[in-house]
Amino acid sequence: MFVKKMNARMKFVLIVLILAFVIIIGKVFYIQVISYDKLNNYATGLWSRNLPLEANRGIIYDRNGTVLAGNITTTSLVLIPNQIGDKESTAKSLASILNVSYEDMYSHVSKKTSIERVHPEGRRLSNEIADKISALKLPGVYLVKESKREYPYNTYLSHTLGFVGIDNQGLSGLELIYDKYLTGSYGAIKYFSDAKGNKLELSQIYEKPQDGVNMTLTIDFELQEALERELDNAISMYQAEQAFGLAMDPNTGAILAISSRPNFSPTHYQDYTTEEINRNLPIWMTYEPGSTFKIITLATSLEEKIIDLEKDTFSDSGAVTVEGATLHCWKHGGHGLQTYLEVV
Repeated sequence: MFVKKMNARMKFVLIVLILAFVIIIGKVFYIQVISYDKLNNYATGLWSRNLPLEANRGIIYDRNGTVLAGNITTTSLVLIPNQIGDKESTAKSLASILNVSYEDMYSHVSKKTSIERVHPEGRRLSNEIADKISALKLPGVYLVKESKREYPYNTYLSHTLGFVGIDNQGLSGLELIYDKYLTGSYGAIKYFSDAKGNKLELSQIYEKPQDGVNMTLTIDFELQEALERELDNAISMYQAEQAFGLAMDPNTGAILAISSRPNFSPTHYQDYTTEEINRNLPIWMTYEPGSTFKIITLATSLEEKIIDLEKDTFSDSGAVTVEGATLHCWKHGGHGLQTYLEVV
């Protein structure tokens, strides 16, 4: 009887051990096979760091492929504070090259952060300054490529194109309206470090940025250039405070050229007043052409043979509402009933 009980207990213990072993094997299999990718990503996230790489903003073309807004490559300064051993010396060297105070630069190199972008003094550096920083070979000091917006024709089409900020974000005009399409996606150079921020001797990973979507306008640059030139001539000849003009394809309504004065340089928009950069006069200014435009509409009607100058009439009540705006005749009460010839 005693032997039977011992055998039963041994069998029970053996079964428990086998079940425990199966559970352990199953857990190991789950971790090593099923959850490997997920857990590996968690682990990698703990010791991987990214140096951001800015994408090129989408290029804006005219109808014939002329670049109206493009990009140039610049360099910016990024710091990894935990990798900077001699913070005082590093701050002093960088402050001298960037022509900023030692105190400001020391606050950057001693920041309690994994990555410190030196802004704004370290953004969009010239090649000369970037070469000086690179020659020092300072630990924890990195130079990354960034894209800067370029407007090759400066003030041409400035109100319509708009401009971007220092981070290439659209702030006005088409740059703002279509910002989500023109803006690309950041890439990165991934490197690996321990918990203290010390760089590990592992291969870096390059993730290519995704450039923004290019845009083609209905603008014809040759017509745009002619319009810009004539507006400048008009301002110079008549000493005018404002001038604007546009050219439209009458068959499709496509805008072929559009501009106004005063205009501005999108690259240096900070140097202009809010009124100068925000007022695209052909769109913003509500001023009807009045009687001077009657010749155009009348000539069109005669060409299409849809009116008779002598027989057809128009009744002028003194005011007309167009798109919610009331336009008044110069004569109180209007001119009453007139033939088209009398109207002209």
